[in-house]
Amino acid sequence: MKKYVYTFFNNAAEGSSEMNNLLGGKGANLAEMTNLKIPVPPGFTITTEACVYFMKHGKYPPGLIKQTNKAIHEIELFMKQKFGDNHNPLLFSIRSGARQSMPGMMETVLNVGLNSESVIGLQKQTKNSNFAYDSYRRLIMMYADVVMEKGDSTIKNLNIRVQLEKILEKIKQKNKYLLDNELNQSNLIEICNLFKKKIEQKLSKPFPEQPKKQLWNSIEAVFKSWNGKRAINYRKIENIPNNWGTAVNVQCMVFGNKGNHSATGVVFTRNPSTGENVFFGEWLMNAQGEDVVAGIRTPFPIYANTQNDLKIKLPKIYKELNGVQKRLEKHYKEMQDIEFTIEEDKLWILQTRAGKRSGTATIKIALDMLKEKILSKKNMLNKINSHHINEVLLPTIDYSLHKKLQPIAVGLAAGPGAATGRVVFCPDEAEQQYKKGHNVILVREETSPEDIHGMFAARAILTSRGGITSHAALVARGWGKCCVVGCKEVEINYQKEYFKTKKLIIRKNDWITLNGSNGRVYNQKIKLIQPKIKKNKLFNELLNISQSISQLKVRTNADNPKDAKTALELGATGIGLCRTEHMFFKPNRIKEMRKMILANNSKERKQAIANLLPFQKNDFYQILKTMNNLPVTIRLLDPPLHEFLPNDPKQIQTIAKELKVPNKKIITTINKLHETNPMLGHRGCRLGITYPEITEMQTNAIIKAVIQLKKDGFNPQPEIMIPLVGSLGEFLHQKNIISNLTKKYKIKIPIGTMIELPRTCLIADQIAKHADFFSFGTNDLTQTTWGFSRDDIGSFTPKYLNEKIIKNDPFHVLDQDGVGELIHIAINKARKIKPAIKIGICGEHGGDPESIEFLFKAGVSYLSCSPFRVPIAYLKSAQLSI
Repeated sequence: MKKYVYTFFNNAAEGSSEMNNLLGGKGANLAEMTNLKIPVPPGFTITTEACVYFMKHGKYPPGLIKQTNKAIHEIELFMKQKFGDNHNPLLFSIRSGARQSMPGMMETVLNVGLNSESVIGLQKQTKNSNFAYDSYRRLIMMYADVVMEKGDSTIKNLNIRVQLEKILEKIKQKNKYLLDNELNQSNLIEICNLFKKKIEQKLSKPFPEQPKKQLWNSIEAVFKSWNGKRAINYRKIENIPNNWGTAVNVQCMVFGNKGNHSATGVVFTRNPSTGENVFFGEWLMNAQGEDVVAGIRTPFPIYANTQNDLKIKLPKIYKELNGVQKRLEKHYKEMQDIEFTIEEDKLWILQTRAGKRSGTATIKIALDMLKEKILSKKNMLNKINSHHINEVLLPTIDYSLHKKLQPIAVGLAAGPGAATGRVVFCPDEAEQQYKKGHNVILVREETSPEDIHGMFAARAILTSRGGITSHAALVARGWGKCCVVGCKEVEINYQKEYFKTKKLIIRKNDWITLNGSNGRVYNQKIKLIQPKIKKNKLFNELLNISQSISQLKVRTNADNPKDAKTALELGATGIGLCRTEHMFFKPNRIKEMRKMILANNSKERKQAIANLLPFQKNDFYQILKTMNNLPVTIRLLDPPLHEFLPNDPKQIQTIAKELKVPNKKIITTINKLHETNPMLGHRGCRLGITYPEITEMQTNAIIKAVIQLKKDGFNPQPEIMIPLVGSLGEFLHQKNIISNLTKKYKIKIPIGTMIELPRTCLIADQIAKHADFFSFGTNDLTQTTWGFSRDDIGSFTPKYLNEKIIKNDPFHVLDQDGVGELIHIAINKARKIKPAIKIGICGEHGGDPESIEFLFKAGVSYLSCSPFRVPIAYLKSAQLSI
C-alpha cells in the first residue's frame, strides 16, 4: 500500500529536505530539522499525493486513515499524552505546506482536540486557566472560519470570523482592555460560549466537541484550501502549477501564550530588506504565531538594544535561538526564515524555509555568501533572477530636488523603491483600477491572504499595523513591491474612505507617494527618477561577475545618445539595433521627408534627401561617439512612407501651405501610399529599392560621421543592417549601393541584414555568402510566422491564455516550436556556409530569461535588448554559461 504519512519525532524522521515535492517545503524541512536534532514539535506529514487524490476523487486515498491513526498512536506514546483525552489532552496544529512557499494562502487550525471537557483538563494540567480558555477561544474562531465556513462550499460570504471578532472586541471594550492577553478566565469563558452560540445561529450547526471530527475536518479543509480563491490567485501570479497539491503537517501543539516565560516569533538569518548579515526578527511575549504575522499586536525586535529585546528579556533562549539560526543557514546554504515558539522557557522551532527578501538583499546575500565561501559562483548566480535586478533599478525619490519635502507619516520600510498612486482602501477596487490602467496604493490596517489580488494590483501597500514580518511585508518583499507597514500615525476610516494623520486627512483617490526604502509617506504625487547605477556597488559587482562568465555579449536597442549612455552604465557592449526612423520625425526633418515624398521628379527628391543628410550625419556622429570602440548596428529606414504624412484635414491644409503644394496633390499621394496591410507592404528594403536615394543618403551620413569621428580621435564601429530582406536579390541590390559608397571613401563597414521573415530563415545560406552578419528581428518574425498583429493581439490573447490555447504571449516569450524552429534553420544554414558569421537578436526577446535560454542553446553570438534589460540578459547568459 502506498505510503501517505511520514512521521518526525524523537530526533528521527522518515523524510528529509530532498523530499520537497512529496512532503511540501514545510514538511520536508521539519523532517530535516528533526534529523539535525533541532527541537521540533513531534508530528507527521500527510503527502501532497494524498491531496491530489482527494481533489480528484473527493475522498481520502486508501490507507490514509489507518496510517494517520498509527502515527498519532506513536506520538501519544512518545509524548505520554492522549489525543481526545479529557484529563491529559494532546493537542495538534494542522498546517498546509506546498512545494513552493505560499505565505498565508492556505489554511491553518491550531489547538485541535480541545472541547468543553478537555479545556478543563488542560487547565488542571497546566495550572493556568487563562491560557487554557485563550487556546480554546482561538480554536473555536479558527475552526469556524477555516473548516465550518470556508471548508463548506454551500456557505457563501457569511464572514463568521468577522462576527466572532466583533464579540471579542465588545468584551474588550466593556472591560476597557486594549489587548487580547488582558482577558481573564471569566471573560474567556464568556467569549467561548458566545462564540459557540453565534456559530450555531449563523452556520446552522454546532461547533464539534469530538476531537477526531475536528482533526479530520481540519485536514480536509487544508486540502480544500489548495483550490481556494486566494491560493489560486497567488499561484497564477507566481506561476505555480495547479496540480501540485499541498501536504498537511500535523504537529503537537506548543504554546507561546502560557504567560511571561512563553513567546512566539519570526526571525531571519539576515536582514530581509537590506541583506545585512545580522540576526533579525520580531517576537511577542505570551502570544501565538498568528499574533505576530497578522499585525494584531506590534511585535518587539529580537535584538535592537532596547528593554523589550528577546536578548534582554530571555538571554538563554536568545543564545540557543541564535545558535540554531546559524546552523540552519550553514546547512541550507541559504538565508532562512524561521518561526519559533517558546513554551515556559523551552525553545521549539516550528518552521524554516528560504526567506523572502528584497532584490537588493538577495544580491547582497548572494555576493556575501560567495565571499564567505558558503556558495560557489554558480550557486551564487542561481540565487538571483531578473526580478531581483529589476528591483535594484526601481525608481526612487530624488531628495536633492525635493529638499523641503516633509513626510506626513513614517512607518517601517518593508518593500523596495518608491511608488506614487491614488489611495484606495478595498482590494477589489485596487484590482478594478489596475485593469483600467490606473496607479493605486492600497491602504489597509493590515493585510490578510484574502487581499492578495488587490495587493498584486496596487503599485504599493501601506498598512497602519504590523511589523517587518507581517503578511504585507512578507508578500511585498517576495514580489519586489514598494511597501510601508506599521505606520501608527495613520488612522483609517473604511466606511468614510479616508485616513488621517496628526495634521491631515487623505481621502480615497487622493495622490500619495511611498518610499519603501525608508518608510516615509508623502501626501502628493512626486515625480520619481531612475537610481544612479554607477554608485550602486552591489549592482556593479554582480554585473562584473556576470560579464566575466557570460559566453554571449549583450548589446542594447538605442536610437539616441541618452539611451546609449544609460545602456553603457548598465553594461551594454554595443548597440544591436539603432532605428533610424525615429530620427526623421522631428519637426525640421519631417518637413524634408514630406518634400521627398511629394517630389515631382528624381531631382526634387534628391534635393529633399540632401537636406536631410546634415541631420543624419550629426545623429550618427553623436551615437557613434557615445559608443566609441563598440559596435553600433544601424538599421536603414524601415517604416512605410505613409507614416510621415497626416490624415487630419486641418494638418493636410497646414502642410499644403507650408510646402506650397496643392491640397489635392497631398490627398492623392496619401491615397496612393495607402496600404491595406502596411506591415507587409512598402517598407524596409523595399523602400530603399524604390527610392535608392534614401539608402545613399543614410550611407553617406554614416560614412561622413565616421570620417569626422576619426579626425576627432575616436574609433567608431558602425555596422549597416538592411531591413525586411526576403530574397537574395533584395539584399544584393541594397548591398551594392552601400558597398559602392564605402569603396569610394575607402572605409570598411560590415553589411548585414535583419531576419524578420520566415522566407529569409529558409534561404539564410544564400544570404550568408554575401552578408557579414545577421540579426533576428524576433518581433516581426513572430508577427509574420503566427500571422498575429502585435498591435491588435490584445483583443483575443487573454482568452487564449486563460483557456491555455497558448502557453505564453509570443511577443513576451519566444515561441520555440515555430519561430524558434525557423531560427534554428537559419543559424544552421548560415553557419554551414560561413561558420564564423556573427548572428544576433534585436527583438525584446533578447531581454526575456526564458527566451535567452533558447537563443543561447541555438547558438546566437550576441543579444540586444532595451537598456534596462541588459543586466538581466547578462545574468541569464552567465547562469547558462557556467
